[in-house]
Amino acid sequence: MAGATGKVGRHVVEVLAEGGHEVVALSRGAGVDLETGSGLKEALVGVECIVDAANGPPEQHAATAFFTAVARNLQQAGARAGARRIVAVSILGIDRFRAGYMVAKQAHEQALRAGPLPVQVLRAAQFHEIVGQFLQWGRKGDVAYLPRMRTQLVAARTVAEAIARLATDPAPAPSGAPHLELAGPRPEVLADAARKLVARRGDAVRIEEVGDRSDPDQALYQDGAFLAGPATVRAGPTFDAWLEAGRHRQG
Repeated sequence: MAGATGKVGRHVVEVLAEGGHEVVALSRGAGVDLETGSGLKEALVGVECIVDAANGPPEQHAATAFFTAVARNLQQAGARAGARRIVAVSILGIDRFRAGYMVAKQAHEQALRAGPLPVQVLRAAQFHEIVGQFLQWGRKGDVAYLPRMRTQLVAARTVAEAIARLATDPAPAPSGAPHLELAGPRPEVLADAARKLVARRGDAVRIEEVGDRSDPDQALYQDGAFLAGPATVRAGPTFDAWLEAGRHRQG
C-alpha cells in the first residue's frame, strides 16, 4: 500500500484490515523508498495487489518526476515480486488540464499503464477533507483565500471503500480497462463548503475567493472540470452530512 498514511490511504488500510486482508505499508519507516525503489521488491513479496495512493509534491515538474518514478518502480518491483495487478487513485477531470498537478497525474497514469502489470485507475473528485486543507494553505490572519472552484466533493472513506473493492475483486478488470470515476452526491462551490466548515468549527475566519490569472487552466476550476459526468458513480455522504456526523474532526 503506497500512501498508507494519506487522506485516502489510511482509510484503505482500515477497510482492508476490517475485511480480514493483510496490508503491507510501503513507507520509509518500513525501509522502503518509493521514489528510488530501495527495499520495494522485498516488501512486495507475497503481495497480490498493489494499491497506489501516494501523494506527490504540489509543483508540476517535481510531481511529475515523483509520480513517474513511483509508477515505474511499483510496476518493475511488483512484477519481479510476483504481484498480479495495481489499483491506483487519480483525480476526476484531469484530461482537460494543460498545467500543474493535474498534468503530473496524467503522467502518473500513463507511466503506470506502460508497465507489465494490469492497472485499474479510479479517478475521484476532491475529498471532503481537502476543504480544511485549502483553508490552512490560504489563511493569512483572519482571512482565508481560496481558489474559485466547483467540485463534487466526496468523502475519503467512500473512495477508500471503492479502492478496497477493486483491490479484492476476484475478477479484476483486464489490462487496458478504462478508468472508473467516483464523486459525491452533488456539486459544491469550494468557498461555500469552507464557510460551512468554518461555521461548524466556530472559527472567525473570513473566506475570500481568488483567481490566478497566470494559470492557463484557471477557467476549468470554475466551469465544471471536476464535476461528475454521465458515467461517474455518485456515492457517499454530502458535505453537509459529513459535517453533521463530525467526520471533519477526524481528518
